[in-house]
Amino acid sequence: MSLAVVSLIWDAKSSPSQRVSYDDDGYHLVRFPFGGESYDPWKMHDPANGGGDSEDFPHARSGLIYPSHEGWGIVSAMVHWEKDGDPHEYRARFVRDPLGDEYDSTATTDAAETGGGQYKSYMWQFFVHPGTPLGLKVSARGRGDKKIATPLRHAQFKLAIHTDVMKP
Repeated sequence: MSLAVVSLIWDAKSSPSQRVSYDDDGYHLVRFPFGGESYDPWKMHDPANGGGDSEDFPHARSGLIYPSHEGWGIVSAMVHWEKDGDPHEYRARFVRDPLGDEYDSTATTDAAETGGGQYKSYMWQFFVHPGTPLGLKVSARGRGDKKIATPLRHAQFKLAIHTDVMKP
């Protein structure tokens, strides 16, 4: 079975910083530097994807993966948050077309704060299509569902597309 893969990595120690700010949906679109990928032979994280002029990190388009093929997509992510006593809940969601008119959150996960560091990983599966970008969105929440701009320390966002989906 053929597989097309992209793996994005952002780390506060070695990459430009990103400020956590919340969009209208109450989530922050995690950004990844262009060219900082550990693997992107299909150019699914290309600064010119989406048309128009290319954009640089931390522009919102730096948070998008454009699937290179039709197929069954497996998305996974890992997020490390700074230690912060205010949040009581950490959320993440995978979103189709997070900057467009066809916004579709395909999976949302929330987790309570743990006693140590806040290290979270996520996975979901669904059909993906070229031209419909994917994004990883996160949120840290406090009492009364208050959105808290807790800084990120590390993030990874990966897509594997099974291109040989059998049909009956």
